[in-house]
Amino acid sequence: MDIQTIIGIAQEKAVPWLFTSGIKIAGIVIVTLLINRFGKIFIDKVIRSLVKPPRDVIDPNEEIKRENTLISIFHGIIRVVVWAIAILMILAEVGVNITPLLAGAGVLGLAIGFGAQSLVSDMLAGLFIMMEDQYRVGDVVNIAGTGGSVQDINLRKTTLRDLDGIEHHIPNGEIKKASNLSKGFARINLNVGIAYDSNLEKVIEVVNRVGEEMINDPKWKDDIIKAPRFLRVNEFADSAIVIKILGDTKPLKQWAATGELRKRIKIAFDREGIRIPFPQMVVWQGEKLKKKKV
Repeated sequence: MDIQTIIGIAQEKAVPWLFTSGIKIAGIVIVTLLINRFGKIFIDKVIRSLVKPPRDVIDPNEEIKRENTLISIFHGIIRVVVWAIAILMILAEVGVNITPLLAGAGVLGLAIGFGAQSLVSDMLAGLFIMMEDQYRVGDVVNIAGTGGSVQDINLRKTTLRDLDGIEHHIPNGEIKKASNLSKGFARINLNVGIAYDSNLEKVIEVVNRVGEEMINDPKWKDDIIKAPRFLRVNEFADSAIVIKILGDTKPLKQWAATGELRKRIKIAFDREGIRIPFPQMVVWQGEKLKKKKV
């Protein structure tokens, strides 16, 4: 068989194939590209319309970054699924029997699923953490028994750094409860003990005055939302009446504001003659029955 004959036979078979399977394959590729392109546009619009930023967002760039992350995740999932289906359809058009491939893929997927259950759990949990905006980089949180500042969040894990500077890597699937200490606003929650012989009305007046002075101080007025005030008598302790003081601050400002409030209350109590008692114990010494305060 000469070359001309081979070329003739190839042309006879290639031309019909191009006008049948070839057109179908081209159509599959074009449709796949269109689905990916318009799918990304659709996901972009849906995410940006449904994922509303919380009212306390200070930096719009952080919110845009979160939305972009979610868009990238969902678009990546759609892209993988669409191209996988397209490749199987193309293989079927070129004459490849895809039934063994589908069966093998099913078995492989089942094996991977059993072996990567924790990874899938981590990724699903991470997706919901980002979608629900439970916390973000820079927040101070308590998760999985560990507290610290959020350094990084991704689908698999959350990274925290505690006050000792230790970095903790926590798989998202292990997070059953997340407590955000810096979302929206924070709170001064201070208990102070006063002597039983104190004039309670005077104590309340002094505490409220200190709180008002603090919120009007140029150094602190931008950090305090609601002035610290007397809330209630919280407890009759062994050596003191314990009062509770509450006030609202901006996120992450509660610790500094609480420390400043303690200092100002101590100074004001000393000036007004209000005692902050300490525990006392009576000791009897043998037969002499001498009484001594410790």
